[in-house]
Amino acid sequence: MTIQSLPSICRPSISLFHFISFDSHYPLIPAISPPTRRALSFSALISTAISTFPSSSFAAPSKSAAPDFFDLPDSAGVKALELRTGSGETPIDGDQVVVHYYGRLAAKQGWRFDTTYDHKDENGDPLPFTFVLGSGKVIAGMEAAVKSMKVGGIRRVIIPPSQGYQNTSQEPIPPNYFDRQRLFTTIFNPTRLANGEGSSLGTLIFDIELLQIRHLTNKFASPGS
Repeated sequence: MTIQSLPSICRPSISLFHFISFDSHYPLIPAISPPTRRALSFSALISTAISTFPSSSFAAPSKSAAPDFFDLPDSAGVKALELRTGSGETPIDGDQVVVHYYGRLAAKQGWRFDTTYDHKDENGDPLPFTFVLGSGKVIAGMEAAVKSMKVGGIRRVIIPPSQGYQNTSQEPIPPNYFDRQRLFTTIFNPTRLANGEGSSLGTLIFDIELLQIRHLTNKFASPGS
C-alpha cells in the first residue's frame, strides 16, 4: 500500500514520515550522551534536542541562529520548539484530538520508547493516538503541548518529570511489554531516585503532530447541567 492510498487520518505527513523512514540518518531526536549517574542539565537537553534536523520539507533553522525553545504558558516547565506551524484550528478542553507522536527518554541516551508509527490497524497502517483534551488520562506535558497547537502543526517538546509519567497507567503507554518495562523501571527506579537523580530520570522528549480535532459537545458537563 502506498502513502497516497492510505486513509487521510492515518496517512503520515511527508515531513514526519521522512523522519521515521530515515531514522538512521535523520533521527527525530538525536542520541543523548550517557548521564554518568548525574542529573542531565536542562541546557544540555535543549542543545541535544535542536542539534539534528531533516533535510527535506521541514524548514531547517538558519545556520547563523539556533532555533529557540520557549516555555509553554501554564505548563509547569514544558519547553517547546515549533517544527511546523499548523494552519488549522486550536483545540479546547473537551475536544477529542488525534495525533502522531515520537517519544524518547532522556535518561536512556535518547532511547525511543514509543511512536504511533509502530502502532498498526487491521490493515497494517499507522494508527494515530486519540485522547480527550482535559480528561487527565494522558501525561500533563502532552496535554500542555497539544493545547496551543494548530491542526497540521508539529511541535517538539521537552517534558520535565513533574509533567511526565506519575504512574504506570497514564497514557500514552507503549503497547510493547518490554518497552513498557524499560520505560517505567527507569523512571521509577528507587535506587536512582534515592541518589537524587529524580530531576532527570523521567524527562521526556516528544515530537507531536496534531492531525485532527473532533468537537465533543458537553463532554465534561455535570449531570443535570
